[in-house]
Amino acid sequence: MAQRWHDLLFAHWPVPEAELRRLVPASLPIDTFEGQAWVGVVPFRMTGVRAHWTPAVPGLSAFPEINVRTYVILDGKPGVYFFSLDAARWLAVMAARLSYYLPYFHARMRCSPAGHTIDYETHRLGPLATSAEFVGRYWPTGDVFRAERGSLANWLTERYCLYTVDGKGRPIRGDILHAPWPLQPAEAEIERNTMAGPSGIILPNVPPLLHFARRLDVVIWRPRSA
Repeated sequence: MAQRWHDLLFAHWPVPEAELRRLVPASLPIDTFEGQAWVGVVPFRMTGVRAHWTPAVPGLSAFPEINVRTYVILDGKPGVYFFSLDAARWLAVMAARLSYYLPYFHARMRCSPAGHTIDYETHRLGPLATSAEFVGRYWPTGDVFRAERGSLANWLTERYCLYTVDGKGRPIRGDILHAPWPLQPAEAEIERNTMAGPSGIILPNVPPLLHFARRLDVVIWRPRSA
């Protein structure tokens, strides 16, 4: 799959590894930075979503998405583990659930750029509609930079695969290709954020670590046995 990601916010909170261990499949070792595990809530919007080397379909290839994630490592290859992914296109949700084994949900969403500020709102539809919401706005506050190798920003963002498990709990990996993240420092006003709650995660009552990225082109391979 080819995708283009726009107006992305990385909002990260430190969470005890033991709290995540009971939520992440046992076959996926949790990755930590200097002994600390992290959970990210990541709102953005996508365009050009399509099978690689095929044209985008108008009306189906552009929509907002938000994910809740942590970080795992298997055989020395660091990656992302998703607790949930919400998208505004029902067909995309169904396709991703079937082909990528990922916990996608359908949501009513709005991502509205207003100058340098991004107004973002999402409400999950269906039985969990009232328990998975994000309402707020965010914006970059500085110049673009490439996170230095060994830094926390690099550890959180420069991950080139996703991990999930099949119906028997066996690990599956989907490789991801993109340029290094063009990060910017960011600020946010988050009015409501209950995205992590349905997964059993309690985010600490501390300000999140924030990074912004304006645009990134991405190719994602179909997951295979890891």
